[in-house]
Amino acid sequence: MAYRTHVMACTGTGCVASGSFEVSRALEQEIAKAGLSSEVQVVRTGCQGFCAEGPIVVVQPDGVFYCGVKVKDAPLIAQEHLLKGRPVKRLMYTPPKEKAPVPALRDIPFFAKQQLLVLRNRGLIDPERIEDYVAVGGYTALAKALTEMTPAQIIEEIKRSGLRGRGGGGFPAGVKWETCAHAAKERGEEPVVICNADEGDPGAFMDRSIIECDPHAVIEGMIIGARAVGCREGFIYIRHEYPIARERLEKALAQCREYGLLGRNILGTDMRFDIRIVQGAGAFVCGESTALMASLEGKVGEPRAKYIHTVEYGYKNRPSNLNNVETWANVPLIVNRGAKWFGSMGTGDVSENPWNGSSGTKVFSLVGKINNTGLVEVPMGLTLREIIFDIGGGIPKGRRFKAVQTGGPSGGCLPDSLLDMPVDFDELTKVGSMMGSGGMIVMDDANCMVDVARHFIKFLQEESCGKCVPCREGLRQMGNILNRICAGEGQEGDIQLLEELADTVVNISLCALGGSAPNPVLSTIKYFRPEYEAHIKDHKCPGGQCKNLVTFWIDPAKCNGCLRCKKDCPQDCIRGELKQPHSIDLVACIKCGSCEDVCNQDAVVVR
Repeated sequence: MAYRTHVMACTGTGCVASGSFEVSRALEQEIAKAGLSSEVQVVRTGCQGFCAEGPIVVVQPDGVFYCGVKVKDAPLIAQEHLLKGRPVKRLMYTPPKEKAPVPALRDIPFFAKQQLLVLRNRGLIDPERIEDYVAVGGYTALAKALTEMTPAQIIEEIKRSGLRGRGGGGFPAGVKWETCAHAAKERGEEPVVICNADEGDPGAFMDRSIIECDPHAVIEGMIIGARAVGCREGFIYIRHEYPIARERLEKALAQCREYGLLGRNILGTDMRFDIRIVQGAGAFVCGESTALMASLEGKVGEPRAKYIHTVEYGYKNRPSNLNNVETWANVPLIVNRGAKWFGSMGTGDVSENPWNGSSGTKVFSLVGKINNTGLVEVPMGLTLREIIFDIGGGIPKGRRFKAVQTGGPSGGCLPDSLLDMPVDFDELTKVGSMMGSGGMIVMDDANCMVDVARHFIKFLQEESCGKCVPCREGLRQMGNILNRICAGEGQEGDIQLLEELADTVVNISLCALGGSAPNPVLSTIKYFRPEYEAHIKDHKCPGGQCKNLVTFWIDPAKCNGCLRCKKDCPQDCIRGELKQPHSIDLVACIKCGSCEDVCNQDAVVVR
């Protein structure tokens, strides 16, 4: 049936948590009441990216963008927009500090500098319908790979594209595929292909969102990879916290089997291949390749020494080609459009050597102290400033940008002096951070960088498997020192001791978790050393976060006596009457910060 209008309702996890399933059902009911069921179709899409504004509804073909849509808004959209042709201004997005709404998605600054390759079908298809994916060119790359290309030609195309693994290491995918195929041939072992969907970085949701909006792109990439390395068995290792993504993968795999895209004689050829989903228990260390494969085998998820390469001796000691969700989703595009096209985007010249730059795009989850929280895809080489201020909309509440952490808990914290650096694998490594899988956490001047380092070391200490002494004991000792510094008990020499411990952990830990775990400490010492010194020498916390080193005070000149802080205080330690300046009982105050959070007069001062 041909429809004149499609109502694209986001059903990614973020919007689902805000009630988007209920919104989409309400829209269907109101469309039916208006007698428009034969003309207007509601399509439940995956994540549309602008998570801060969900639930999101986009009316196509007009591209009218509605945000924060509630069930109660469904009659208004159906009657005013869909029946009478009058878009509802109240539900449109209005940028901060602007008065007029922006009707069309294409004109919203959040989307302006994005370039969608991996997220090419974001908001355009129903991820639970294989027909939708086929309608936008899905599985044509697989057909080409099976009928027009040899396995060696597929590998060569991926190598020349310069595609580097998007899971964090940035290793050239084509080189890995070639090594896997060679190992399988040399040893007479059947290889396997594996998709790493065990996304454990705090604040990261790139892989989850890619699967939720386009599971078939990942599956198609894996089938092409299986053809290239010559295997019949594949796995998707996904963490148990991703129920919607897992359900969509299960439906997509069932559809592929029904359509002859998995199983025997794929697309009428002699290729035989299938994929099985394995659910992880949520251990951060299982994002590391050897630990992941141990978990796949039903063993404890502990890493092995890195001189054993999983591409040669991985799952059950078979050659194993492991790439993450985003890497696999790029593969069909490269096969269809060619290595030269993919390599033309990004930085450096990868045509002769895939290590010479970072080609293509990168998907980031943009979170923290930023106006536009969400999922973004940008060409490699875009600057941090463009990502944070042009796409992300800058820092809320008029505060000053202080740092951004890239690469998850093992990444580095970069200061404002580096905002104009291009973002790619090599540039981030040079300044003491990493690309990681694509988490990007923004911090403002109210963040304490010592406390930030302490927080991430605590996380990594808890997630360490404990198998090797440098990581297990080194992180524990670093955590103890950071706890002391934040408690106002820092000592001369603590900074140097942290650097020495970090050097030991980096150089002799068993796996990449330990090898990169000290990055938050090393980068904060490198770029924010005065904050460490203020904690140790002056017993002050410039960010106002370390409780033992701060005092909360109410400025009587700014306080209008609204009682908001008094009503919200869990200790009942705020004194004052209505419309009279308040004060804080410093003896009873537990420094929870609730008074500062609720005060809209900026009267609460942390000093």
